[in-house]
Amino acid sequence: MQELVNEPVEENSQYEFLKHIGQPVPKYQLIGKRVCDIIFGTIFGIISLPIIFVFAIIIKITSKGPVFFKQERVGYMGKPIKITKLRSMRNDAEKKTGAVWATKNDPRVTPVGRFMRKTRVDELPQFWSIIKGDMSLVGPRPERFVLTEEFYEKWPDFPQRLRIIPGLTGYAQIHGGYDLKPNEKCKLDSYYIKNYSLGFDFRIAFDTIKIILTGDGAR
Repeated sequence: MQELVNEPVEENSQYEFLKHIGQPVPKYQLIGKRVCDIIFGTIFGIISLPIIFVFAIIIKITSKGPVFFKQERVGYMGKPIKITKLRSMRNDAEKKTGAVWATKNDPRVTPVGRFMRKTRVDELPQFWSIIKGDMSLVGPRPERFVLTEEFYEKWPDFPQRLRIIPGLTGYAQIHGGYDLKPNEKCKLDSYYIKNYSLGFDFRIAFDTIKIILTGDGAR
C-alpha cells in the first residue's frame, strides 16, 4: 500500500524568483501558529489515518499506478519541501505536457480523484509535513519551483507569498479554489500575509470546514 510516485528533484539554485521573495514574517509572530500546527496537526493526522487507508485501497482498485504522489514544492523563503498526496490524477498526467497549472475541470483527474479534491481527502497525508514543520495548517498553498518561476516572470510579486509558511489550506483556497488564476491567487495570499494573525488562521480553518461539508471550491 505504501507505493509512491516521485518527481525528479529540481536544481533549485537556477531560479531567479528566489532573489525576490522579500522579508519574511518574523518568527516570533509564528510561535502560536507553530504550537497550533503541532497540536491540531497531530490530532487530525491520527484521525485521518483510517480515511487515508480506505481511499488508498479505492485508488489501487480503480486506477493504475501508485497510491501516493510525492512532489517537491517551494516552502518558506524558498526552501525545498516534499509533499505527499493521495494520487488524484492519472499516473501519466504530465508525461507529455510537463508541469501544468491545475484547472477546475481538469481532464487528468480520475473519478475518485475528483471526489477527493472536492473533499480535500487527497491532501490528508500532508499532516505529516505540518507536524514536521515544512507546512502549516493555514497558509499559501506551496507550488512547484518551475511554475513559481514561470509566474514570477509574468507577475513579479508572486514570490512574496513565500514569506510565510505554506499551508494545507489558505485564504486563496476559500476564495476561488480552482477558478483562481495565479495572479489572483497571489493577491489573496499577499492580503493574508499582510493581515496575518492567529485569529485569522482560525477563521480560514472554519471556512475550510464549511467548504469541505458543502463540497465546494477545493484546490
